[in-house]
Amino acid sequence: MPPKHDIRPAPDTDAPAGPSPAGTTRMLLGVVVALTAVVVVMLCAFALPSVKGGPHHVPLGLSGPQPATQALQKGLGGDAWDVRLYPDPQALQAAIKQRDIAGGLALGTDGITVYTASAGGQQASAAITALGTGMAAQQQSKTTVQDMVPFPADDPRSAGFTASALPMLFGGIMPAVLLLRLFPGHANLRRRLTGAILFALVAGAAVAAVLQYGFGSLHGTYWLTALGLSLGMAALSIPFLALETLLGFAGLGAGAAVMMLIGNPLSGMAGPYWLPTGWAALGQLLPPGASSSLVRAISFFDGTGAGSPALTLAAWALAGLLLILIADRRTARRPQPGTTAPATA
Repeated sequence: MPPKHDIRPAPDTDAPAGPSPAGTTRMLLGVVVALTAVVVVMLCAFALPSVKGGPHHVPLGLSGPQPATQALQKGLGGDAWDVRLYPDPQALQAAIKQRDIAGGLALGTDGITVYTASAGGQQASAAITALGTGMAAQQQSKTTVQDMVPFPADDPRSAGFTASALPMLFGGIMPAVLLLRLFPGHANLRRRLTGAILFALVAGAAVAAVLQYGFGSLHGTYWLTALGLSLGMAALSIPFLALETLLGFAGLGAGAAVMMLIGNPLSGMAGPYWLPTGWAALGQLLPPGASSSLVRAISFFDGTGAGSPALTLAAWALAGLLLILIADRRTARRPQPGTTAPATA
């Protein structure tokens, strides 16, 4: 019987070795630390509005006898209120409608009249009401509350407007992801950009119609509200496309994470005066916060205060467009596979 030969292939000494146990341990520890950091950032971002929320430099108007208003102005000094004096209740009411102040107290012989603008910020309005009611209780006088800029009667708590924050955010993220999947590559770059703009226009009109005519959460000029919502979506989706074009899906994921973990919690949907000053300012510089401020101004204040958030959103959209054009030119100059770069003298 002939001897059996071992026909198993010889081990490939050139094959790359797997990670060492020490390297695997370091990788595992790195993943654990990174995920822990993400959880901590999420906790801080979403808990900050509740833990640190409260009146922060809320512009409050006072009218009434000069000695009483001046004494109250000194007594309310601090981080909570930015007290401003007005000659009469009419001037105070005008300042509220012009968004110079969030609300005010009119001191009179028959009690205290509290003027609020709940559409400008529910929590600030509630704090002003509580302040006036507490003062009246101390003076054993009556309190009258007048909401100068209320939410629509069909949605007096603005549940629809507040709930629209997260869908609006996904309205910027999901189009970018879907367009990148359906139309990949440099050849489809402009097609993706066109799709993002068209989606923003159509979705903005649809969301405005649902909020205004379906839920009754908004009022005002419908087409202006729709354009405001469209600008907010474009200010997210175009930069997301730009980040993917420059950095790949890692760039898109990083941008989406920033907007989800920072932009959304700091958007100020409950009003711009309920976060610490620096955090509130940061939130208004990001698309979610600027978008909510723009829609609030258009729908409830006849456009008063719409300029700054509109410019912020336009800047984000234009910055994204510029980055896309830069990436387009860079890719166009790069030699294609199978071709040689032109020789230089």
